[in-house]
Amino acid sequence: MIDKQQRASLNGWHPALEPVARAIASAIVGKEEVIRLLLTSLVAGGHCLVEDVPGVGKTTLIRATARALGCDFRRIQFTPDLLPSDVTGVSIYNQKSTEFEFRPGPVFTQVLLADEINRTSPKTQAALLEAMEEGSVTVDGRTHRLPRPFFVLATENPVEFEGTFPLPEAQLDRFLMKIRIGYPSLGDEMEILARRGGGPAVEAMQPVASPEDVLRWQQEASEVHVADPVREYIVRLVQATRDHAAIELGGSPRATLALHNAAQAYAFVAGRDYVVPDDVRELAAPVLEHRILLTAEARMSGTREAQVLRDIVQRLPVPMHAPAGRGR
Repeated sequence: MIDKQQRASLNGWHPALEPVARAIASAIVGKEEVIRLLLTSLVAGGHCLVEDVPGVGKTTLIRATARALGCDFRRIQFTPDLLPSDVTGVSIYNQKSTEFEFRPGPVFTQVLLADEINRTSPKTQAALLEAMEEGSVTVDGRTHRLPRPFFVLATENPVEFEGTFPLPEAQLDRFLMKIRIGYPSLGDEMEILARRGGGPAVEAMQPVASPEDVLRWQQEASEVHVADPVREYIVRLVQATRDHAAIELGGSPRATLALHNAAQAYAFVAGRDYVVPDDVRELAAPVLEHRILLTAEARMSGTREAQVLRDIVQRLPVPMHAPAGRGR
């Protein structure tokens, strides 16, 4: 939403998060802004959906994030025959104790990679809903709390690919952001070739933070100042999605809260204790793109959600005065 020069002047790194960003960048080349969005989603306490074609580094990015943060990591490979109990766990009868015992599924971790989530059935996709929303799982009437922090990073192939099940709106809404990695530039792809066989393996990465650090960052990010003009700007931006001619279903109040919380986290990751309008502008597409539904006419004409959001951002008046605050 803003150009690279503006973004570079706007975004530094919080001193505590810069080592994390460097560690992740050692595993995936040339994707600083993708790393920034991923860490923003984590610090905001949300979950992230990563959509792109196979082979651009989605899984490597997520595994490197878990390693850098020192968090427990599990992976679920979603397939058409995967059952909900394969995600959440099952109760098994113990003949010795004559009681049912709960066997936790792979969702009981701190960083969960839900790989190719749109290749499984909607019923199994829905098994993640309670976990993502409530931080708990209910099996046979008993509720089991998940570890904290709990961060779901789901990958999906574009819906045009064969064998995919589009995620329903209720499931999409559980993701704070939807991001794309994209193809590398010429220079970055040359660097990938140069590293081949000699680059640092993700398994060899050493943690540079801890789960306790993540919980502390989440608390501090929630206290980042949002001035009234910026808060109004957030509300007006989401409301504009409800009135746009190309949008059939605009952002809900949940989308407004998501954009507000993401802006606080984005400012925190940049080392500021206040939100500026450009934080909101930069996050409009990642936070809102998967929360709006275009009209049939717009879709048939080839219009994309990101284009409509860009139009809204460009037309909406920006608050004249940035809020005062102190940088870190």
